[in-house]
Amino acid sequence: MSAAPTARPTPRPALLDLPAIGLEQLTEQASLMTRVDRKYLVPASAVHRLLQEMSADLQVLEIAGRRTFGYRSVYYDTAQLASYRAAATGRRRRFKVRRRDYLDTGAAFLEVKTRTGRGESSKVRLALAADPLPPASPGPSPASPGDLRGEAAEFVLDQLAEAGIPVPAGALHPVLATAYDRTTLMAAPADVRSDPSRITVDAALAWTDPVTGASTSLTELVVVETKAGTRPGPADRLLWALGHRPLRLSKYAVGLALLRPELAANRWHRTLGRLDLHAA
Repeated sequence: MSAAPTARPTPRPALLDLPAIGLEQLTEQASLMTRVDRKYLVPASAVHRLLQEMSADLQVLEIAGRRTFGYRSVYYDTAQLASYRAAATGRRRRFKVRRRDYLDTGAAFLEVKTRTGRGESSKVRLALAADPLPPASPGPSPASPGDLRGEAAEFVLDQLAEAGIPVPAGALHPVLATAYDRTTLMAAPADVRSDPSRITVDAALAWTDPVTGASTSLTELVVVETKAGTRPGPADRLLWALGHRPLRLSKYAVGLALLRPELAANRWHRTLGRLDLHAA
């Protein structure tokens, strides 16, 4: 008999008390601004403080009565880790490939993120069949346990060619899986001089290396990402006042560096130093 799925923690009343915003409205507002993304590693107490201090300006994404959503991603790379090494050395032309499963809705996509020599970034995705029963722990998707092949592989190669990124040698296969719970907030200050901003909070982040079987997770920290205009948003200013500064934080690169300490990872040295103290 299979074990019952573990229940997610009940959100604190501050989150439940916020007014809801639908996905279409959230997307529409977010698309109106030039965004600058900033990522933070903070204790849960900093998120509670943010909710309390900014509650009058916040709305929370709600879909079918849910306000926190489970995500699972499987990242693909070559045997030589071409994607990881391009990011680790700061190459201007680089790519990232992942399958993302939205556990609460059953949707699944293959996503290709590219960065060109001009510094422009793009993300495109291909709809996939969702797993009928996603595993509770992170790991390679049962629907795609091996190398990318067929339509999926062609989709990736087409996107790399369109972005002017050299096609990597060898097949792309699963090298890292992540799982976490995400809450998305929209901050729309009453002060018309302040741009709307989008905030995501990722909790219970866990990484698994399907190659080695190693795994680790965050037990005390959450990842907060702000997407504001060219000027820092109110969430950024509040986090700065609490002593938190933005960090380089790629879930793929940082997770793989944590699980494979032999990899070069100077680019994420400060982030890894914080994670080493809190990862279980």
